[in-house]
Amino acid sequence: MEELLKVLGEIRPDVDFVNEQKLIDDGILDSFDIIQVVTELNENFEVEISIDELVPENFNTAQAMWELIQKLQQED
Repeated sequence: MEELLKVLGEIRPDVDFVNEQKLIDDGILDSFDIIQVVTELNENFEVEISIDELVPENFNTAQAMWELIQKLQQED
């Protein structure tokens, strides 16, 4: 989780990823941010996030992103 927070902080240092609960729903992350987040997660965690997984529930919180990463790593 710490590595995820570091990656997210490099993309958007102005966002409190630890406490924010509605990154997508509140428009804190826009579509360009999500593209960058997905690219960085794919590279840093050696996962492949598919289009089907690009839903707000997977990206509204850092915890949700972390759970998605863990799920994808287990599927490999």
